Amino acid sequence: MIPIRDNQPSNSLPVVTYILMGINLLVFLLQMQTGFGDEVFFYSYGLVPAKYTVHEMSRHFSIANQVFSIFSYMFLHGGFLHFLGNMWFLYIFGDNVEEHFGSLRFAGFYLFCGVISGLFHFFLNPISMVPTIGASGAIAGVMGAYFLLYPKARILTVIPIIIIPWFVEIPAFIFLGFWFLIQFFNATGSGGGSGIAWWAHIGGFIAGLVLVKLIRKIPKTGADRKISQFTTKKRTPKLQMIVAKGNPDDPDNLDLFGIIDITSIEAISGSTKMVTIPWGFYKPLYRVKIPAGIKHGAKLRLAGMGKSIDGTTKGDMYLKVFIKNAI
Repeated sequence: MIPIRDNQPSNSLPVVTYILMGINLLVFLLQMQTGFGDEVFFYSYGLVPAKYTVHEMSRHFSIANQVFSIFSYMFLHGGFLHFLGNMWFLYIFGDNVEEHFGSLRFAGFYLFCGVISGLFHFFLNPISMVPTIGASGAIAGVMGAYFLLYPKARILTVIPIIIIPWFVEIPAFIFLGFWFLIQFFNATGSGGGSGIAWWAHIGGFIAGLVLVKLIRKIPKTGADRKISQFTTKKRTPKLQMIVAKGNPDDPDNLDLFGIIDITSIEAISGSTKMVTIPWGFYKPLYRVKIPAGIKHGAKLRLAGMGKSIDGTTKGDMYLKVFIKNAI
């Protein structure tokens, strides 16, 4: 299962999420220069439990390096797919969690989850000499927070069936709960010897759950409110999920009705969106042209995207335009 996006709206630009992604990218480019086979680099900046518990190894590393490694390990990756997967999950789930906490608190939350996930792995593997690297633990904390904050949000997920992508909406608590169970079964089963720090993922997820409760008790400062003045989004997502409904007063009608979100800027200038109809296996993606000057409440017609009874006769879908006040 590959998450494409969620339907939980975010009205602010996730600046810290993008900064974290940028830092990870810069470090990844550095790794490309040094080479992913450079063991000295991984042992120097990765989290190696034996650096703290085995004297023969710990004597080669300074206290400063041992402390720094607790943070630096979460910005290293073992290859392109490792990097891409982590950044994609951070992109999907980070914006809403950042908006909930505020940018500054989210930065601290992310780093703390990364540290806790690393320590969780350390205490369960205290003499391991294998470097632990990756942002997975910190991002697992973000996913844990999302699990508690937005359990009813729906995750647009693509499930490849042979060569045909099948788009389906999965409730967040099911998607993330299933992800957590996979980590747990791998950690306790045969996956434990795969070299992947499954317990770090579990520790990060649990840390996210706990920190959601604790951070609520910390009073907010005015800094996040000042930052939010510059991070309010001016455009809605390019890809949107449409929750379509029929006409309850006319159940035989094949037409469906939904809502498409745009901002006031997009209403003035016009825009093009890609919408997905999760139930519409025959055409899961549809391009919608929003004309310039459209009014709030106007309806756009998507021909042939309604219900179908016999597979040939299809109704239409009508999207009601909802203009957000983003100016």
